Amino acid sequence: MVGNLERNGAFFASSCLLILAGIITALGYTQEVMEVFSTLPFGTLPSREIWELRMVLLLVVFIYAFFKFTWSMRMYNFVSVMVGSAPPPDDTKTSPAAREAFARSAGKVCNLAGDAFNLGLRSYYYAMAVVGWFIHPLVFIAGSTLVVVVLYRREFCSNALGALRSGKVFEEEVPAKAEKTPN
Repeated sequence: MVGNLERNGAFFASSCLLILAGIITALGYTQEVMEVFSTLPFGTLPSREIWELRMVLLLVVFIYAFFKFTWSMRMYNFVSVMVGSAPPPDDTKTSPAAREAFARSAGKVCNLAGDAFNLGLRSYYYAMAVVGWFIHPLVFIAGSTLVVVVLYRREFCSNALGALRSGKVFEEEVPAKAEKTPN
């Protein structure tokens, strides 16, 4: 399971590198890229400085995403090491409190890895909004607003969140009191 999560991060991190290479290449050929863009039926052609600012903003977004994905991969690697070093079930030398502390620590690292991965994914969403800026500033504003709305709905109103909450996976179960039967 942890290996699958690591592979997802690796896929997006390597995708970021390819996107970054494309953006850097486009920055090196700004005039040519602007000429190609000027032939498209939509959008207005800004000044060279504004165009480069847009490209640099995309560059920053994908650099951020790259670091979030690689940090996520590293933390999932930490989780793998922690799972491998967990005390065996039949180990009588490890106290229940130490087992609990170890499990909570591994869970926290896994949660942090997931958070980093999600921040990397959010970067992709916001990059799509930045691409709208190449068409028109109002498209950028509308795209950014749409991204915020979509992320809000997915974070706080999604069916997946409802399913997680209905399964009460985040609450500790309290064992029911055993009924005493008369002898």
